[in-house]
Amino acid sequence: MTTPSATIERVLPDIFYEDPEPVEDGMQQELTITLLAFMLRWWFSKRSDVFVSAGGFIFWNPANGNERVAPDCYIALETDSDFVYQFPNYFVWEVGKPPDFVIEVASPSTARNDLGRKRDLYARLGITEYWKLDPTGGELYGVALMGERLVDGGYVPYDLNVEPEGTVWSHSEVLRLDFHWDGEKFDIRDPLTGRTIHPVESERQARLESEARAESERQARLESESELRRLREENERLRRQQSES
Repeated sequence: MTTPSATIERVLPDIFYEDPEPVEDGMQQELTITLLAFMLRWWFSKRSDVFVSAGGFIFWNPANGNERVAPDCYIALETDSDFVYQFPNYFVWEVGKPPDFVIEVASPSTARNDLGRKRDLYARLGITEYWKLDPTGGELYGVALMGERLVDGGYVPYDLNVEPEGTVWSHSEVLRLDFHWDGEKFDIRDPLTGRTIHPVESERQARLESEARAESERQARLESESELRRLREENERLRRQQSES
């Protein structure tokens, strides 16, 4: 884990960078990015060694402020999140490592960059996993979702699983979570429970499962009681027959 410096001010680089051009169709990404970032922040909220961000830039060259990139969402594991949040952006030389995980969400104006320049850049920076999510279902990226892991300096895709009802999903080894696309929306699920990591929806699913178990147990109890009554009645009938013979 990174140890905070004595003063943050001394490490802020005196660098110049130009304001980036605004994304032309950023609102097409907003809902998906906001939802994913919310779920990931909540999931890791009890871990002080995980930094999750859906804003700001990643800088890797303290001598050139124009060498930067702005992922839609990124995560750094095994680092002091409180320390990182003291900086205006993610400075690789201060954190001591690049992020471990990056997500890009497709829009018409960004898809080509996500598939090409950004993908190559993330590999050069040593980012372990790169995920691409396409809210159009694959019109922009070719697939609805794709996770890749860094192997020998290049990205290799994870297996993409397809369920009978059409849901596609893939597993993140870095986060130990599953990313799902059901044809309409994305979800992130805990592979141990199969439930979403969205706190409200997860609680709702747990409640429904609990209610279903309770109803199943009630039905089983009623059936058991009914069978017990039947056996008693049958025994009573046999007893009467024997007494009459």
